[in-house]
Order: sequence, then C-alpha cells, then structure tokens
Amino acid sequence: MRSYILFSFLFIAVISSFKTFSQTTYTIKGKITDASTGDPIPFANIGVKGTLAGTTTNFDGLYQLTYPPPADSILVTYVGYESKSKAIAPNLPDQTIDIQLLPGTLQLREVKIFAGENPAYAVLRKIVANKKRNNADDLDAYEYVSYNKIQIDIDNLSEKFRNRKSVKKMTHIVDQYDAVKGENGETIIPIFISESVSDVYYRKNPKKKKEVINKTKVSGVGLTDGSLVSQVIGSSFQQYNFYGNWLNVLDKDFVSPIADSWKLYYEYYLSDSLYNGTNYDYHIDFEPRQEQDLAFTGSFWVDGTTFALTQMDASVGKRANINFIEKIKIQQSYEVFEDEKTWVPSKTRVLIDVDEPTKQTAGMLLKFYSANSKYKLNSPRNPKFYDTAIELKEDYKDHDSTFWVKSRPEALSATEILSFQLVDSLKVLPVVKTYTEILNIFVNGYKKIDKWNIDIGPYLFLYANNAIEGHRFRLGFKTDPGFSRKWIFSGYGAYGTRDHDFKYGAGMDYIIDRKPWTMAGVSYSKDLERLGVSAETIGPNTIFGAFSRFGAFRRPYWQEDISGYFKRELVKGLTGSVQFRHRDFRPLFPFNYRTEPSRGAESPVRSSFDITEINLETRLANKETFLQNDNERISMGNANSPAFTLRYTLGLKNFLGGDFHYHKFSFNVKQSFRAGVIGRTYYNVTFGYIPSTLPYPLLYTPLGNESLFYVDNAYNLMRYFEFISDRYIALRLEHNFEGFILNRIPAIRKLKLRMLATGKLFYGSVSDANIALTKTTDESGNEIQTFNRLKDRPYIELGYGVDNIFKAGRIDFIHRLTYLDNPNVTPFAVKISFWFSL
Repeated sequence: MRSYILFSFLFIAVISSFKTFSQTTYTIKGKITDASTGDPIPFANIGVKGTLAGTTTNFDGLYQLTYPPPADSILVTYVGYESKSKAIAPNLPDQTIDIQLLPGTLQLREVKIFAGENPAYAVLRKIVANKKRNNADDLDAYEYVSYNKIQIDIDNLSEKFRNRKSVKKMTHIVDQYDAVKGENGETIIPIFISESVSDVYYRKNPKKKKEVINKTKVSGVGLTDGSLVSQVIGSSFQQYNFYGNWLNVLDKDFVSPIADSWKLYYEYYLSDSLYNGTNYDYHIDFEPRQEQDLAFTGSFWVDGTTFALTQMDASVGKRANINFIEKIKIQQSYEVFEDEKTWVPSKTRVLIDVDEPTKQTAGMLLKFYSANSKYKLNSPRNPKFYDTAIELKEDYKDHDSTFWVKSRPEALSATEILSFQLVDSLKVLPVVKTYTEILNIFVNGYKKIDKWNIDIGPYLFLYANNAIEGHRFRLGFKTDPGFSRKWIFSGYGAYGTRDHDFKYGAGMDYIIDRKPWTMAGVSYSKDLERLGVSAETIGPNTIFGAFSRFGAFRRPYWQEDISGYFKRELVKGLTGSVQFRHRDFRPLFPFNYRTEPSRGAESPVRSSFDITEINLETRLANKETFLQNDNERISMGNANSPAFTLRYTLGLKNFLGGDFHYHKFSFNVKQSFRAGVIGRTYYNVTFGYIPSTLPYPLLYTPLGNESLFYVDNAYNLMRYFEFISDRYIALRLEHNFEGFILNRIPAIRKLKLRMLATGKLFYGSVSDANIALTKTTDESGNEIQTFNRLKDRPYIELGYGVDNIFKAGRIDFIHRLTYLDNPNVTPFAVKISFWFSL
C-alpha cells in the first residue's frame, strides 16, 4: 500500500511537470529595421541563443517566434549588416523586442568548390530556362491595384553643416521628434513624403502599359501636389523586373542576377534548401565577379516546383561604377496567383542612399514602397485603351483620411506620421523657401514671380559678347499655370551696345486639349542670327546655343520671323504637326544670288530674300512615355526603341512675298539601346533631299563646332558653315563602354572611369543648278566667299575618350579623316565637356 501511494505521488508529479512544460513556451515578436534609414529589413535571421528556436522576418521586417524558457537573448544576423543580440526579459511570456541593425560590409563568405560543379549553377540554369513562364510580362495581360509611398530624407549631417544658421532653424524643429532619429542619434530631416493609389494595365501583344492614377497625397519642401509630381510618384516609375536581363535604375543599366549571361557577372552560393512537401525551395546568395561592375550583391529565394522567384534582396554598394550613390537596395516579394502556379510581384521596397558631395554637406535618402493587389490575369483590353501611358484622374486631389486608411496595405508607422508633420512644418520656414527658390532657378533657368504668375529668364541668355553686337543683354519671360491652364504667353527683348539695335520676340500658345495632347500657337521675332549656327540648327542644346552668341559671329544676318503651328497626338506614339511660316533674310556679309540663272552673267542679282513655307511633320515613337507638367508635356524617353521623324517643307512663291517655290524632304531615325555586356550604343541618322533650286542659305548646313567644348549634335572638327548640301546623309554614333574595359584594370578601376567611342559622318552633294545660282563676285569683280561642297568622299571624324573624370568631366580625342586640305582645318583636337552624371 505504501509503495502504491508513493507511485501515485510520482505519477502525479510527472504529469504535472509535463503539463507545466507544455504551458511555458514564451513568445517574442518585434520589428527589425535599418539603424541608419529606419526601413524594415526583410528576410533577416533571428534565433534564440541556447535553443533551436528561430525564424526570419517577413517583407515588412516583422517576426514572431516561440521558445522554451529559460533563454538569455536573441541574435539577429543578415548579410550586409552587423550582427546584433538583445537580452530577453526573464519570466515574461509575451514581449516585444525591436532591433536596429547597423549597415556593414556587403561581402559574402568565400565560395569554395573542391570537386565538381558549383551546386547553385544547376538551380540557376532551371531559373533561366523557366524565365519566360514566370515573367509576368510574358502573360497575355494583367491588371492590378498599386499603392505607392515615397519618402525623401536628408541624413548624414556633418557638424559644420549642422552648425550653419540656416540649417539650425530646420534641425531645431526636427529635434523635437525623437522618434525620427536613428538608434545612433543622428538627425534625419524629412523633406518629401507622398502616397498614391493607381490602377495598372498591361497587355503583351501589342506590348502596351497604362497607369491610371486615382488619388495622390503629397507633402514636400518646395513641392506641391501638382500634376507632374503626382504622375512621377505613381507605379510606372517604381517597377523593377528581375526577369529581364537588365534593370534600369537611375538611368543606369544593372545586370540582373538571373540574366541569361549570369555566369559572366556573378558568383553564387547555395545557402540553403528547404523541403516544401514535394520539392526543395532554394536560397541563393550572389555577388559580382568584378566589384566595379553595375551588378548586385544579395540573396534570392526560388520556388522548387516552378523555379520562380519568391523573394529578392539585391544591393549595390559604393564600389560600383556609379557616382554620388552610397547604396542602392531593391527588395521584392512575390505571391502565387489563385491558379497556384503563377507568381506575380507583390511588394517592392527601394532604398537609394545618396552620398554627401563633400564632408561639409549632407546626404539624402530616397525610399520607395509599392504594394500590388487584386490581380487579374490574361484578359487584355482593346489596344486603344492603352494609348495614354499615364493618366491622372481629374479628381486625384479629392480625398479624405478615411480613403487612405482603407487604401493602405498597412497603417503608417509613427515615424511616417511624424514625417508628414515635419515636412509641413519645414516648408513654411523662410530659409527653406529661399533655398527652394534658388534650386528652382538653377534647374529650370527661370525666376518665378508669383505675384504676376510669370517666370523671368532664362538666365543662360542674359548676357553675351560678340563682334557685331558688343555686349548683348537679354531679358525674357513666360507665363506659368497660375496665369492660365490654357494660354501661355512668352517674350523677350535684347540690346547690343555696339550695333545699338533692339531685338525682340513674342509667342502665344494655346492648349486645345490634353487628351489627346493638342496645341496651337503663333510667334514673332526679329533678331540677329548666324548662318549655319542658327537656333533651328542648334536644336535643343541650350548651353551651346547660349555660348554660340559669343565670339566673332561670322556670316551674320537679320531675320524677321513669324509663324503659326498646330500639333496633335494622333494615336499613342504618333504625333503630327503643321506649321505656316514667313521669314526674311537680310545679310550683313557679302552675298549675292542670280534671280534668273538661265541668263548667266546677265542675270539680275539680289542679296536678300523672303520665304513663305508650310512644314508638315510626323513622328513615330510607339514606346515613348510623356508626363504632363501643368502646361508642358515632357518626354521620358522611348525605352530602347527607335524614333522616326518624317518632315516635308513646301515653299510658296508669290504668297505673302515669298520669292521661291521649293520642296524639302528629311527622314530621321534615332535610338539608344543596350549592346549586351559591352555597354550602350546611341545613333542618330538623317536622310535629306532638296530637289529645288535655291540660294545656298536655304540649303542644308551641318552644324560645326569651333569651340573647345565637345558638342553631341555637332561635327566637332568641322568649321562653322564649312559644307552645304541639297542631298545628304548625316550620321552620329556613340558607344559608351560604361566601365566594361577599365573596370578590369586593377590600377585604374577605383577611379570609375568609363571609355567611349564616337563616329560622325556627313556625305552629300550640291546640284549644278544650285551652284549656278550663286554669284561668286560682287559688282566690282571682287571674289565673294561662298561655300564648300563635298566631293567624292564623305566627311568623317572618329573619336575616343574617357568619361567620368572626377565624376563630372569628359575628354574626347577626335581625328578628322577627310578634307584635310580645306583652309584652317584642324586634323586632331582634344575637346572637353562637363556635366554631373551618375
């Protein structure tokens, strides 16, 4: 009996101990974030020291795990960050532990393969083989709802920068919000935060994409909730597809870690494989073979059944051949569609850490977040539906707080709520308004006068000095959208201290419709121009146009020009325009032409003329994306596709005083495209034909360049007005190796230099009739300088150079190969240019 009682007590004790043990599993949850940016860190590894308990964070940096007590601390590790542990409070069943990780080296562990093939290679081959099936862009069509959030902060404030009087006024406000500070106590100044909700539509054949931006909310220092900002913050500019061979980030081409040529660029390490019930899912780490290449370091996860990406974490460090960038980080998660076989992008987070230019300045953080939901697959709409690539709804500003609460995939964090408040506080500071105004003048070239709703400028043309005008002073203006959303008025006046002549011009444009974009306008000007270097010849190169007003100013002429135009987008990518124009030509240099060339030397001569013409132009760029900036339409490029422009000009004789009847034809093709591993190529080719008899100022003159600076759209060793043609082909070609060669030279690659090659060709002729029209002597029999023409060979110049010198300079070494016997020819020259490029 005694033994029975003892056994009963032991049995009860054992049962009680099992019951107690089963009830003492504790839970820890929390969020892992970047200490320097405040962003969540997805896919971080978390473990409880001394136990087998462990987990990883989700895409939003959140985690939850259970463990049996007792436990001392948790440890967080992740590639690219310093590991960190934090104590666990004893005897607390449920607790929250948030941890901030400090960025560390992005270097992966060394990969050692002792025998056989790298096991990651077999997985990579299957990923590439299944790319077409897993790439959402290879579906017939898809639609989804996209929520987008963007925040821009100023960080890494140096002590000298913080102590500036103007900056102290900003940091004083920021210091009131301790929650915005990182764990290391550094001040972060939010200057922009936005949200938007869009509907995105895509179809494969023909390949078209459209975004309808439904609502936007913008708060920014120096920025308002205007139409341009609202379009930029939408989904179209926040999408990254790793299934393509190249990702365009900040207008740079980065090779994807699952590109077809993956073996040329990356080293891989099979970090883990997990059994999912039927197959193994894979976790692969990767890093560039050459650290200066535009390639990523990071990890991705792959579904073992479809070999589709399920998670991607890719970073670019400051060693890559890119300027002013401390780090780029792209994180993406995918979810399986309801068919249980198609993976589609779910969430994307992008961080761009802009390095401080100098030790006395500050850096900048750009943070983008996108969440896609409500997918609908393989139901393409009518192709015409996609004609407007980005559409902003009329009521995009009409919303309240309840709309955003319903639309956000998750609530704003306390830091993000404070950021909205901070930006609203900062943007009303007088010092911030002053800096914003200065930046606006630098970028746009105009000074805004809000009281009158006009902009004064552009500042590049305010002053020039040349042999004809002496000191030239110019002041212009244009109205802004505050004046009118339909009418745009502009004008300028200029005066020369040597010729004592007043030059002036004015224009009036009217926006007839925004969908499709339709405009009309008239303009008038009376100004001094230069043959072969007119504003029409120079084109959109405003810097070269401004500086061309300096110097000798050879072959000047007065021109009075009046024109009217109508322009409309006919269908997506196809634009048509018609222009009616009348202008005169009053030369200030010796010039004569025969009015009746059939009479030979007995023909009357004239030195001036008037022309009346109609210009018809059509342009096809089917992948070009436009943004509407209030009263402007801004092109965002034509992807890698060519753009075609056909132009026809009809001259009308005896109409409004026109002296000639003529025809002109030109056809232009230009394109920029990725040339595989060796860089990016750009070409621009024009074919022209003028089958009419005209004085040589009305024929085609290629743009020369006698300056020290390299000019992209000019022949840089051709003199001004050196050649003229009435039938011609003009070719410009440039290839940028983007570090492909220099990145592989140990002593040079740290300089991040980039090699480039250029080639330019011009070939044409002048008809005998046009040669006969030109008189080569004046009334006294003195020879008049006329023009040169090409003979049996083209004009050719070839060049090579180095870009990204001290992050801003470019040197081109150019050789002229033909027509070296022409007067004042330079067979070789070194040209320089400067601009800030990434």
